[in-house]
Amino acid sequence: MGDTRLLQGRYRLEELIGRGGMGEVWRATDEALGRRVAVKCLKPLGPQQDRNFGTVLRERFRREARVAAALQHRGVTVVHDFGESDGLLFLVMELLEGRNLSQLLEDNQQHPLPVHDVVDIAEQVADALAHTHRQGVVHRDLKPANIMRLDDGTVKICDFGIARLGADIGFTARLTGTGIAMGTPHYMSPEQISGGHVDHRSDLYSLGCVLYEIATGVPPFDLDDAWAILVGHRDTPPEPLRNHRAELPEFFERAVLDLLAKTPDGRPTDATDLRRRIIAARPAPAAVFPAPFPLAPRAPHLPSWTRGMTTGHKAVGTLLPYTAPPPDPAAGLTGAWTPPAHQPATDRPGTDLAVPAPPGDDRRRTDPPATDRPSADRPRTDLPRPDRPRTDPAGPDRLVTDRPRTDCPRTDLAGPDRTVPGRVHAPVPRVVAHLDGRHSAGLSLGRLGRWDEAGKVHRSVAAEREHALGPDHPDTLTSRYEAGFALTRTGRDTDALREFGRVAEGRARALGPDHPDTLAARQEMAFVLGRLGRHAEAHRVYTSVLDARTRTLGADHPDTLRCRHNLACTLGRLGRPEEAYRTACDVAAARARLLGPEHPDTLVTRYEVAYTLGQLDRWTEALRTYREVASARARALGPDHPDTLAARHEAGIALGRLGRGDEALELYRDLVATRTRVHGPDHPETLRARHGLGVNLGRLGRWQDALVEARDVCAIRERVLGPDHPDTLVSCREVAVALGWLGLWAEALAAYERVAEARDRVLGATHPDALASRGDEAHCLQQLGRRTEAVELYRRVAELRGRDGGHWKAGADACYEGP
Repeated sequence: MGDTRLLQGRYRLEELIGRGGMGEVWRATDEALGRRVAVKCLKPLGPQQDRNFGTVLRERFRREARVAAALQHRGVTVVHDFGESDGLLFLVMELLEGRNLSQLLEDNQQHPLPVHDVVDIAEQVADALAHTHRQGVVHRDLKPANIMRLDDGTVKICDFGIARLGADIGFTARLTGTGIAMGTPHYMSPEQISGGHVDHRSDLYSLGCVLYEIATGVPPFDLDDAWAILVGHRDTPPEPLRNHRAELPEFFERAVLDLLAKTPDGRPTDATDLRRRIIAARPAPAAVFPAPFPLAPRAPHLPSWTRGMTTGHKAVGTLLPYTAPPPDPAAGLTGAWTPPAHQPATDRPGTDLAVPAPPGDDRRRTDPPATDRPSADRPRTDLPRPDRPRTDPAGPDRLVTDRPRTDCPRTDLAGPDRTVPGRVHAPVPRVVAHLDGRHSAGLSLGRLGRWDEAGKVHRSVAAEREHALGPDHPDTLTSRYEAGFALTRTGRDTDALREFGRVAEGRARALGPDHPDTLAARQEMAFVLGRLGRHAEAHRVYTSVLDARTRTLGADHPDTLRCRHNLACTLGRLGRPEEAYRTACDVAAARARLLGPEHPDTLVTRYEVAYTLGQLDRWTEALRTYREVASARARALGPDHPDTLAARHEAGIALGRLGRGDEALELYRDLVATRTRVHGPDHPETLRARHGLGVNLGRLGRWQDALVEARDVCAIRERVLGPDHPDTLVSCREVAVALGWLGLWAEALAAYERVAEARDRVLGATHPDALASRGDEAHCLQQLGRRTEAVELYRRVAELRGRDGGHWKAGADACYEGP
């Protein structure tokens, strides 16, 4: 570092607290906020790297840093900031007070940790990995030095995203002067060693190595040189843990040995499975098929980069005698799925049912706001919703995790002799592998935003899996789940609701009604019910799911808090803003306590708090909260991140509500420029910012300018989104508002009629938005002196509103800000 001690004029480096293959870690002070942080400074590129490589690396670093910053779990180290100073890339993280597992082993004089600590560490790490894997993030370098146990007992995983950067720079699995910088042989999976495809199951293998070591005092393969270690990982079954330490529970030994299966398909499906087995403390299933690799080393073929490798560093320095166990023809487990019999599957010992449970939580709200101008200046979602004319009040970050993707779950069938209920023969492995590959292809199409194609693939795979595996097999239900999600992204909410309902019913039969996967499917049902405007039903489902999650996981579990967050959103949709506000405040406080005040989950809920304050007409407090959220997101995610820009957009709405039109106008001009630069001039987010700009031009009495802006935005939206899209109709109405203020009532009437007819056609004549449009039309008729027609239309609207007919005019007047 030389004499440079201040990065970007903000982070004061004070004490070097660690050094590794990727660089140095410093204890530092964030002078802008006055808090203590840890700063990891990445090792600078060597002179052999060209300038283009450096540019690519910097972009990759920013992308990986954003991924790490977006991870939302108390078991993952929080990333506050990242940047570059004089060519030095750095990450700013929370400062952890504690010891990593390697240090704990050394503190324990090279002896294994107490059994209760080992089991607790295993459960916490499994919980954190389950979350990150659901986000599609693989660590790739899990080892004792990357797992911290804090002074209060909390366990955190460090350095997500750094391993892949190391591969770019050339550190991963390469020999250095002091050994292996990353991918230390003691913790590498067989697929890493062979240079094969690496997914979340490689992390499970590395976790098995870590747990083996902290439970026994030695890694599973602790031989004299790296070559022997790599061969051991690839070909040799590990010695049972209780040969080293008889006091270890049998269920724990079985779980760790399952993690150390040679092939990814032989390991538990995901980390959730491991955590459940630890909690249940039951024996694992019996072995059912021979180990796929020879058990004795024999002239192995390993990648060329392994030649001449040394062992590098492991967590402890003491080597215990290692004796390879005799060949075991039954080595390796399938964790085969079996259907429920006389009792729920989760109550039967020896079942391995878990599939990756897509969280489906804190999904973006798409329901109309209870504000006086329901769609004039609220941002919409990124989903086309022909059946919902109003735009989303919350903006893009109403979604905590935008449906993180996971790799295709394995199908746990060992071979042709395995049977599935209702079928005489199980499919041959190549059929199962083919379906797995197509499932992964569907996920890839979704990641590319090609949701229609992804949905077709998932529906086809679901049908074939149902034929081959049965309707309630986890793989079949996972494909149906993905098909349902793709349907929501293409606006087919009714079909999606039907699909999620089938998944929820199937998982309830196979896994039990309170299983996390069952609850995830039911929560997706609640989300879609809200999209369909069936908020009372959504409320009932959310309440039921919340009760189950509170009962099984506890009130402060992240999944429980996500469900409570969604319930707060739904309460607002039901016109119960006080309850929504109290619930959102409680969730925000719990998340701040558990995750930190600037964790993304905490900020999402604070965003919801601000929204409910707006519903309660407490705009001064709402503005302050939106600004605080925007500032925190700018620090954590960057000033151009969609979530940061969404919070700024909401701050502009609050300024307009407070009559501070000049400030709102300046904010929206800057937002339009940023959105244009980041997304392009025709992107829906850019158009939403332009819409807000036009609304505030009108608030300042600049109606001619407002009309020009509204017409331009309306024309682009019609071309990009379609003539009946909710956002297009919002802009069309804004054109009518401006025409009315300019006294051009005949033209205004034509625009109002167009909006009303489209909403009648798409939503139905009794929908609140359609009725509001008819109210606009009646008001315009009244301004044109066509009072008889206006009265008749008023009467028809009142009849359709039913009991609320006496109050409809006030609502129409509130929607229409005309003269």
